[in-house]
Amino acid sequence: MALDQSFVGRSYPPTEPYEVGREKIREFAEAVGDANPAYTDVEAAKALGHPDVIAPPTFVFAISFKAAGQVVADPQLGLDYSRVVHGDQKFAYSRPVRAGDRLTVTSTIETVRSMAGNEVLDIRGEVHDQDGEHVVTAWTKLVARAAEEA
Repeated sequence: MALDQSFVGRSYPPTEPYEVGREKIREFAEAVGDANPAYTDVEAAKALGHPDVIAPPTFVFAISFKAAGQVVADPQLGLDYSRVVHGDQKFAYSRPVRAGDRLTVTSTIETVRSMAGNEVLDIRGEVHDQDGEHVVTAWTKLVARAAEEA
């Protein structure tokens, strides 16, 4: 079943705030193998002009992808998540994510299209901090593979 094209431009409510902690940043940096001291050492981050440790650029994926779950779970859209693969991810930062940020994400469907029998869905996540300041925009591309013919 084709995805509903009328959903292009639809935005979903902002997520509950996600509080970014130093330990989460450290764990993420270790998991991706990035030893940049700005991710683990407050003084190193301050020497670079940041008020606290900052997160690696892909840290925000976890919260933006979770926010995209509102789109995925929308029964009216018609997305069969059992056939979905993650197609692409991009970020455009206004500033780094910092320890102490309380981030919310508002997801918007940017495009819905069919390609070679597959359905492609582009979701834009606008991430803002507790003061309403834009931090990053995250784009997630999901591909719902065509059903196999019997």
